[in-house]
Amino acid sequence: MIAWGKGSVSLCAAAPEIQPAVKRVGYVKVAGGDFGRGGLRFMAPVKSMEAPRTVAEKKIPEVSTHGNSTNILWHDCNVNKTDRQQLLQQKGCVIWITGLSGSGKSTVACALSRSLYARGKLAYVLDGDNVRHGLNSDLGFIAEDRAENIRRVGEVAKLFADAGVICIASLISPYRRDRDTCRSLLPEGDFIEVFMDVPLDVCESRDPKGLYKLARAKKITGFTGIDDPYEVPLKAEVVLQQKVGLRESPADLAEALISFLEEKGYLVV
Repeated sequence: MIAWGKGSVSLCAAAPEIQPAVKRVGYVKVAGGDFGRGGLRFMAPVKSMEAPRTVAEKKIPEVSTHGNSTNILWHDCNVNKTDRQQLLQQKGCVIWITGLSGSGKSTVACALSRSLYARGKLAYVLDGDNVRHGLNSDLGFIAEDRAENIRRVGEVAKLFADAGVICIASLISPYRRDRDTCRSLLPEGDFIEVFMDVPLDVCESRDPKGLYKLARAKKITGFTGIDDPYEVPLKAEVVLQQKVGLRESPADLAEALISFLEEKGYLVV
């Protein structure tokens, strides 16, 4: 039964007022309501499911193969990145913070997220350790796994940027090749590489996780900066340095990044 409005209209399958549908075209009688005062009136003919239909021939899009996936097709939506950015009043991008363990990447990432939030801007942090609790929990720290870890984070960061969100990725990501691969996923200018230029001895003196001590004692191997290389970015958009005798707060470093985003027009549409 369907009922709505004043003098509601009711349709009931068992009501005698409803004529059984003919084979191809049927009528439905409606009593009272806004359809007429008293008596019965007829709605327009309703085509039954058996009525013949003419379907225009449509070209079937070609499916493709990408990686190990076959027979796939990219499906476009009529709400695009520009629409989402207009809604959020900001431009989606990826801020990729790289540096040695203990250089302050995660701390600066969170400070930047807070500063953007205070300005009414939507950001999300993809932290190197956090993603290994879920998305990348199946990966270890051998070279192949580290490369796959970066690849997955790069792909997720790209999706956030396409959603109009400012994505802050905070990972050691020691190899230029992997960082450049992530850069290539995004349109020109939407990948902002931030290098935490902090000397090894400063990072080691902090040693927030005690990993440098374990690496020096050879209890863990393949640790970046000790027995595995860190490749310094050659074209980072922003370099945050540890100045001698002056330790800037994470909030100060975040403000430097905010200034960069404002200058490049990411915080307005």
